[in-house]
Amino acid sequence: MMRYWDGMKIASWNVNSIRARIEPVTRWLEKSNPDVLLLQELKGPDFPVAYFKDRGYESVAVTQKAYNGVAVLSRYPITTIGTTLKGDEADSHARFLDTRVEGIRIINIYLPNGNPVGTDKFTYKLSWMDRLSAFLIDLIQSGERVVIGGDFNVIPEDIDCHKPSSWIKDAIFQPEARARYHALLTLGYTDVFRSLHPGETGKFTYWDYFRQAFENNRGARIDHFLVSPNIAERLTSCEIDTGPRGQEKPSDHAPIMLEII
Repeated sequence: MMRYWDGMKIASWNVNSIRARIEPVTRWLEKSNPDVLLLQELKGPDFPVAYFKDRGYESVAVTQKAYNGVAVLSRYPITTIGTTLKGDEADSHARFLDTRVEGIRIINIYLPNGNPVGTDKFTYKLSWMDRLSAFLIDLIQSGERVVIGGDFNVIPEDIDCHKPSSWIKDAIFQPEARARYHALLTLGYTDVFRSLHPGETGKFTYWDYFRQAFENNRGARIDHFLVSPNIAERLTSCEIDTGPRGQEKPSDHAPIMLEII
């Protein structure tokens, strides 16, 4: 029998360089003990597979020099299904990793930021979201148990940031990106954190490094988990751990973790 039925903890964290943040990640793994951890923004061509293997985690990664990069760490064997998001063969960004762990399809994404608005970067963001939508339509129709996690670079609702007027010109707040995010929910996927914390304000996963944004909780919720209905019915919790963001030389994101039974 797959251990999925015994429950599973799945976490996601944009670490803003695994090389710079390997010690905080290690401490957090030891403290929080997730079964699976999705990492984004690795920022380097090499991933420390052996290092995490020594600490009880299998891992697979898609990397590129200096930018982007995603990885999946798991206490259980990982099957890699895909490393690129279909729809644009010229796209060489390391932003997508499709895996299966203990009977659950786990997809790790690092969605493009898209700034500045009005440039090719914003066009690329919207195109990437359209490709993601096409992929997720097929996936939910398959009937598989699905978890999509990562840095979506989208603020879904006004309550998901400290002050909407501060984000009005930012690509992660634009109506085109938000509409595409909400379209994923209409397909049948559940925004895990919001479903378990309806209407709750002041809960963020990202704070920039300037003007004491973290100390004053001037942040945004842009790291998300979306799950298929057959996972949503088994959710027990989803929490953001702000502890690592308050430590010395932190990532500008905090880890988020869900638990299913």
